Amino acid sequence: MILDDIVQATRKRIAKEKKETPLHELKVLATSLADTELKEGPFAYPFERALRASDMNFICEVKKASPSKGIIAAEFPFVRIAKDYEQAGAAAISVLTEPDFFKGHVSYLMRIREEVNLPLLQKDFFLDEYQIYGAKVHGANAILLICAILNDEELQTFHELATSLGLSCLVETHSAQEIERALAVGARIIGVNNRDLRDFTVNIEHSLSLRPLVPPEVVFVSESGLETAADIQHLRDHHIQAALIGEHFMRAPHKVKALAELYGATPIVQTKICGLKRLDDVKAINALPVKPQYVGFVFAPSSRQVTAEQAQSLVAQLEPTIQKVGVFVDETVDRIVNLVKSVPLDVVQVCGEGAEAKVVALKERLATPIWRAVSVQSAEDIKESEKSQADVLLFDTHKKGYSGGTGDVFDWTLLQACKRPFFLAGGLGPQNIARAIRQVRPYGVDVSSGVETEGQKDAMKIQQFLQIIANITKEVCI
Repeated sequence: MILDDIVQATRKRIAKEKKETPLHELKVLATSLADTELKEGPFAYPFERALRASDMNFICEVKKASPSKGIIAAEFPFVRIAKDYEQAGAAAISVLTEPDFFKGHVSYLMRIREEVNLPLLQKDFFLDEYQIYGAKVHGANAILLICAILNDEELQTFHELATSLGLSCLVETHSAQEIERALAVGARIIGVNNRDLRDFTVNIEHSLSLRPLVPPEVVFVSESGLETAADIQHLRDHHIQAALIGEHFMRAPHKVKALAELYGATPIVQTKICGLKRLDDVKAINALPVKPQYVGFVFAPSSRQVTAEQAQSLVAQLEPTIQKVGVFVDETVDRIVNLVKSVPLDVVQVCGEGAEAKVVALKERLATPIWRAVSVQSAEDIKESEKSQADVLLFDTHKKGYSGGTGDVFDWTLLQACKRPFFLAGGLGPQNIARAIRQVRPYGVDVSSGVETEGQKDAMKIQQFLQIIANITKEVCI
């Protein structure tokens, strides 16, 4: 069997690697990394958190070849592929590191770790604790444990070791008996491989038939042979929340479109490009094939601040169908009212101390929609803001000394209980907007620093940001 050949080759590889870097050296490095993480708090296990975040979560695979298909990607820009997956909205990335049959290498994992922020699964044939310490050192967030090649003692030992290092384990199964073994060791993520490792035939019904054997609190991952939107819908229908897909995405020339086709279109969202201050910014917006619904002008002290005169000049040149939002922090009601009329502005966004009092006062004096920005530290901030009289809420990242524009992402799971339509802001950009929209389902999204280069709006990044949104939503498909 092919699997036996792979196991034999892997054992030889491990023996060779142990001579180059002894186990005790690797163990010191791995445990040092784990100890450093623990000083900051309990292990976060980002891989499994990502697989629970949305209704369907994709683990996209970086794979050059396979025993069944041969060379999948003769040209193999693995970092670019990983970045494309991140941009497409993947929950995590699986990196093949097995060199003999899949043409992988651990260096692929290390380089991708440097370039993307998604959780990484090291996909290899783990047969020795040496490999688990290595996975920690090389930047993995999770490893693959295959029941078919491990006995019960090895499965238990490896699962406990990985967990102690802050690594998640995707425990791969092929039968009811193997699922029982996985559950016995406390697996929190169980994968069912639709590919028979004996002859590499594929049948996605395999996952569906075994789904009832895995408790709902355990993440269930369907692996291999998933190629159509109908396949993914079958998974949803059987309450399967994650899919690991390799060859289909590897062969797709446009990863964003490929993942969007499998996931299905999301509801349309409103878009706001904030912090315009140059005529070049306005010209770039006007020239876009897909334009934002809103642009923002910041009147508060910041690197993006504009004066009333600058705003008037920019608004005069802006495509009239785009609505103009004035962003104010701790500003007087009288000045806001004057600017709404003189610039003019279509929407007012207020931030800072006493924001709710200003919302109330402004609604008495203006017919203009009033938005309230909320800096999110906890679920309580969101719960309290839902009482606001603002027409729209905008949730941004809390950072001491900032009223917005931090460039940082907050914990989006805090928004799950929010019942009001809202804009999402904070750390958004082309690299994470697809994932944000699918996970959070906001009414709108607000971006500023995420579409800048060296502090200035970047026309290409703005177009890329808006085009990704168009590609994944119902209304427009480019």
